[in-house]
Amino acid sequence: MTVFQDLLKAYIPTESSGQASSRHMADKVLQEGPMPQKVLDLGCGDGVSFYYFAEVAPSAEWTGIDIEPSEIVAGRIGDKGKYLVYDGTHIPFEDNAFDLIFSNQVFEHVRYPATVLQEARRVLKPGHYFVGSTSNLEPYHAHSLWNYTPYGFSLLVEEAGLELLELRPRVDAFTMLLARVLGNPTVMYRWWEKESPVNRLIGLAGRIKGKDHAWINATKLLFCGQFVFLIRKPAD
Repeated sequence: MTVFQDLLKAYIPTESSGQASSRHMADKVLQEGPMPQKVLDLGCGDGVSFYYFAEVAPSAEWTGIDIEPSEIVAGRIGDKGKYLVYDGTHIPFEDNAFDLIFSNQVFEHVRYPATVLQEARRVLKPGHYFVGSTSNLEPYHAHSLWNYTPYGFSLLVEEAGLELLELRPRVDAFTMLLARVLGNPTVMYRWWEKESPVNRLIGLAGRIKGKDHAWINATKLLFCGQFVFLIRKPAD
């Protein structure tokens, strides 16, 4: 644990240790302002994030991109916002086009993640943010290609010329594995949005041992099924 925590020390929050989600991280960025005018959902799937941004950033122009064919894309909700098909590698927009990039559980499906991160850097405005989540110990699903350790993902982000600011745990791997064994019953998905059982146990163990938020976050990240990230493009 000490080595793992030391490797990620710069990215592990010290002020809180609750389970997070992509939307929680987007909320943080939006609260700090300024309000984005152009938002890109990278790998938008069914497009449900349109409704989230319509509520929290109503003045923003939402654009979603994804590949086809895809069962998730085929289930796209409504016809709101702007939607484009792309090749899964080259983002079809000019440099510095977006104020915020959002990407929920996408990078485990991306064939060339290093290239897509470089493309995200290109289309994001300097000093602006890229928020989202991806998989660590999640079972295979929907043509997934990779699982990333938080450390490995941090190296990819750095190599793309982006700044990783924060990593937070999402649902734990044990809960995800149990859900898969049980056939993914709907009732299990509540743990994706609220503190999952193993994450609760880790938090309790940390408090009993007198550990700080950084230790609890690092332990949750070590055993997480998914994790959340906050990235910034360096200012010019």
